[in-house]
Amino acid sequence: MSDQGEKLAELPTLSPAKRSDSNIDEKSGYHEKESNDAEDDVLYDGEEKPIYVNGEPVVRNGKDVSRFVVDVRDDEDPAITFRSVVLGTVFGGLGAALYQIYTFKPVQQSISTVFLLLIVYTFGVAWATFLPRKSWVEGTRFARWGPVFEFINPGEFKLKEHVISVIVSSTASYGSTSVLNFAVQRLYYDTHVHATTAVLATFSTAVFGYGIVGILRPLTVYPSEMVYWSNLPTVAIFQSLHFDSTANKQRTRLFWIAFAAMFVWEVIPSYIFPLLNGFSIFCLASQHAPSNVQDVFTNVFGGADGNEGLGLFSVSLDWQYIGSTFVSLPLIQQANSWVGFFFCYVAILGIYYSDTWNSRSFPMLSSSLFASNGSRYKQSAVFTGPNFHLNKTALDEIGLPALTGSNAWHNLTANLAIGGLIAHCFFFWGPYVVDSFKHARDKTQPDPHWQAMQKYKEAPWWWYSILIVLAFFAGLIAVLKGETTLPWWAYIVALITGGLSSHRPFSTLLFARMGNGIATNQLFKMIAGVINPGRPVANLYFSMWSHDVVSTSIGLAGDLKLGQYLKIPPRTMFLTQIWGAVIGCFVNYVVMISVVTNQAELLLDPTGSNVWSGQVVQSLNSNAVTWSLAQRLYGSDGPYFIIPMSLFIGAAVTFFQWLVNKRWPYIGPVKTDSIMLPIIYMYSAWFYVGVNSVIWAQIIVGVVSQLWLRRYHPAWYRKYNYILGGALDGGAQVMIFILSFAVFGASGVERPFPYWAGNPGKGNVDYCNGNGALD
Repeated sequence: MSDQGEKLAELPTLSPAKRSDSNIDEKSGYHEKESNDAEDDVLYDGEEKPIYVNGEPVVRNGKDVSRFVVDVRDDEDPAITFRSVVLGTVFGGLGAALYQIYTFKPVQQSISTVFLLLIVYTFGVAWATFLPRKSWVEGTRFARWGPVFEFINPGEFKLKEHVISVIVSSTASYGSTSVLNFAVQRLYYDTHVHATTAVLATFSTAVFGYGIVGILRPLTVYPSEMVYWSNLPTVAIFQSLHFDSTANKQRTRLFWIAFAAMFVWEVIPSYIFPLLNGFSIFCLASQHAPSNVQDVFTNVFGGADGNEGLGLFSVSLDWQYIGSTFVSLPLIQQANSWVGFFFCYVAILGIYYSDTWNSRSFPMLSSSLFASNGSRYKQSAVFTGPNFHLNKTALDEIGLPALTGSNAWHNLTANLAIGGLIAHCFFFWGPYVVDSFKHARDKTQPDPHWQAMQKYKEAPWWWYSILIVLAFFAGLIAVLKGETTLPWWAYIVALITGGLSSHRPFSTLLFARMGNGIATNQLFKMIAGVINPGRPVANLYFSMWSHDVVSTSIGLAGDLKLGQYLKIPPRTMFLTQIWGAVIGCFVNYVVMISVVTNQAELLLDPTGSNVWSGQVVQSLNSNAVTWSLAQRLYGSDGPYFIIPMSLFIGAAVTFFQWLVNKRWPYIGPVKTDSIMLPIIYMYSAWFYVGVNSVIWAQIIVGVVSQLWLRRYHPAWYRKYNYILGGALDGGAQVMIFILSFAVFGASGVERPFPYWAGNPGKGNVDYCNGNGALD
């Protein structure tokens, strides 16, 4: 979610002439640092010199990250201790629970690793300070207890011990859409998957992906350009806390002030005053407009409730939905996403009001399935029997399911993005892939952090191969003995397509360079429809062992890069990530059961609410059902034939872009290869479901952080930007965790706040349907 990370990738691109003619921008103070030092000449031989603002280097690409952001220092302190394992386990459980709750929210948010880092640090320092140490009993009659105290409290809470705790907790909190497959079975097929089946299947998915990641490390982890931008806040804070003790107090103080302030504030927009999540002047101004005008305003400007509208120009002050993602994503990624946002507004409104795909018969935004008359599709009557096979007689009576226009557009752009990604990696990044494997073969990787790791024993490739074998048999047991309805041979095909398809390393390449990846679910649903026609539940699990292998492994690859940056021995990383994956399997399942049991009606509702939404499980189910009817819906005579064809269209357009780039590397001030079509495609359907009132606030956060602070105040940016974002995330997410079980009904009892003007009891919370509450 960086381009190739090439020259000036994260700044407004200057033409070659401007860069060579002038080294100084008098107005901004933006300049290249002149140097005649032999060291600088060697360091930047054959490469562009660094750019400085007020003496601070501006980070543009992966090489700059390795040089200026991440210290190569290694104190060789111990990593795995009793303390690090306990803290990682405890906060891994908290992170996994938070992640699973957010999968049932109108806006999905990842759990901030910065928050986990700082909360673990606080408890780790307290542990080191207040628990008994060996030195306390030396020379006393209790000296025999010294080794026990040394085991429990080895003293100062140091960097690697801290990193291990956080990696265990972050690995556990990645979650997996595999858990949501069990939620789909409960909600749509009244099937209660046994806990053993669920845990084995989830473990299989995570560990199989990790095995593939380990084998592909020379391509997806070792090189400098494999940054994993979301890691940078974490790395910067780790090294600040442990390498720069004089600045620790200021950073820690800022964290806790911001954390506490957001913890208190989050109660207001999420519970007391939800209008603050989608304040729209246009909605408020339309209170007495004709109903047809109000409908249009709701579709265009509404967005505070789930699936309400596109949220154009809405203002949100609810940080749980804004999040700190845009604090760390590189500017070039965000710029491409803005282009996608523009097309999203145009496309979804154009599709709906032109009645493309019969869109006016359904809600404008929803991921549910509908009958032709606009009612919810009765899939339980069409897919019957213990394995939920297609009943052709019932299908003829009830008819084919239909997608909303926004959902069909989302599926179309997903395939455009997949085709574009594969083509982009092949044409634009092909030489890089070849060079990476050459460096791995010759052990000549130039990245300084990889070089610093060579003193540690590598985790051999056969360790990861053993993981793959264990994952295979865990999944096979779940398939043969569980409620998956997936044939054993289809399970093997799923693993092959997910683990060995060319798209897997390319997904990681994009994520490492740009900070976000491309969803591959559509591709594997298409394959599943061919392998298991008429069997939606089997298709769910086929996708789990193909797509989830990709999505889970990306997060694990990012942690491997974190270990490289912070000099965690590879064999220690291997054990740490496996333990985190095991914790996540159990906690994600337990929390999912709690939410689905207590909020089933809302999760099945095509619109949901501003608190709970089933949009993710609805989308999983919709894809499984429609692709099980692929011949009728997506064939040459079907209504959605363009959706599978868009896979090839996306690849063809990127090939054309590559040809243009060969002839015109620059078009005006813009580098042609900095236009990331897969990202533009993905964001061109970003508003197809959910709460969309937060988009403009996220854009503002990204501009302030990545354009203004990063370019003009790099010192403040490096010291405080990521800490502030993590603190705000942490305060909001902990409060949401509390509210979810205390008042939002995750535990079964809902306690809504009394209705008032800021929390209307009827209609949309942003008044975009003229609910009369302001009369």
